[in-house]
Parts: sequence; structure tokens; C-alpha cells
Amino acid sequence: MCTRIAFFSQADLARLLPGLIDSLPVEERFNVAPSQHLKVVLNVGQRELVEARWGLIPHWAKDPSIAQKLINARSETIGEKPSFRLAVRRQRCLIWVSGFYEWTSLPGRKGRCPLFFTLKSGDPFAFAGLWNRWKAPDDDQPLLTATIVTTSANALIGLYHNRMPVIVPPSRYEEWLTPEECDPQDFASLFQPYPPGEMQVRFVSTMVNNPRNDRREVLEEA
Repeated sequence: MCTRIAFFSQADLARLLPGLIDSLPVEERFNVAPSQHLKVVLNVGQRELVEARWGLIPHWAKDPSIAQKLINARSETIGEKPSFRLAVRRQRCLIWVSGFYEWTSLPGRKGRCPLFFTLKSGDPFAFAGLWNRWKAPDDDQPLLTATIVTTSANALIGLYHNRMPVIVPPSRYEEWLTPEECDPQDFASLFQPYPPGEMQVRFVSTMVNNPRNDRREVLEEA
């Protein structure tokens, strides 16, 4: 699962996605948790950076608390699960990050130790995501929500966890963002683990364990 991300490189997105419209305030986030806001680009309309709440609420849901269980979507079953099968066909998005966190146990250490995964290039990158606008019966304002698609871990992440987010390479952004209805099988090659040689990892401060610690110090190398 992917349960925590950081995003502090908003100014670099225009270089990675030409034509991007970014009217959001520049905001550095170092410890984004589920139910908080992600920066996303939807596969509808213009290529615009918008915010979506982390945790998908399907259109048929009556209780928004279901979002707590739908922060990730397994690529292997995405076309079968009622929560995701419509979204993967029609409602795809890019979820922008500067890096993401995972935790592992170490001999002689109490508790689990946090790690931070990034690209070696230092560029921000995009997860494959799904989105939906959910409307509560007593609220006229729909809520934009999103989930992160995951796959089996590559050799680097597999040292610490058996799953990782699906990372979309820039050459395939437009493919994932097509507004056309697609069969999930069309994305089988995209759902493969990202090349481990293009990624790096380091241990970071245990301050990141508390999502209220949303400041640069959580990235200090441990």
C-alpha cells in the first residue's frame, strides 16, 4: 500500500506536462496522509492541476467513510472490483508526488523505520490514479476524490514492501489521460513495476510517523 506522500516541486510540472494549467497556490507538503488533498490532473477537459481528496468515494456510495478503505487500488483486480471498474475505464488521473514513504523493521530497533523513495533524477513524478466526483444527498457541491493504483514491488522497494504505486513515465502521460473509454487490459504494460535503477531510497526522520508533522525536517536523513 501507499499511505503517505510528499509534494514540494509544483513549479517543475509545466516542464513535464506541456500545456498544464496551474492556478493553484504553490504549496510545499512533506507529509500528506489519506483524507488530505492530492494534486492531480484529470483525463477530462484541459490539462489542469486540481486538488482531490485522497480516498475514492464511488458514485454509488451512501457513506463517505468508505474512502478510508479505498486509498489504493490493486492493478491486478482493478477491472473487477465494483469500486474501481468504472473509474479505470473512464476516470483516470495523474497524481503528482515528489516522493513517497514506506516503513520497515530493522534488527535492534524498536518500532518501524520510515524510508523515502524518489527518482534519481530528482524530478517530481506521477502515479496512475482514479478519480470520482461524489455528491452527498444533502450537499449540492460534489467532492472530488482519488485513489492511487498499485502493483507488485520492484527489486528496490521489494527489500522493504511487496507493493508499490504504479509510476507513469512521461512518455505515457497522454495515454493514461486519454478521455476515451478503455479496457483495463489496455494498460497491462503500464501496470508493471517501475525500473528500480531509476529510483533511490533513504531513511528519514521518525517525525513523519505523525501526519501532523508536515515540515521539511521529516526528510532529514536518519
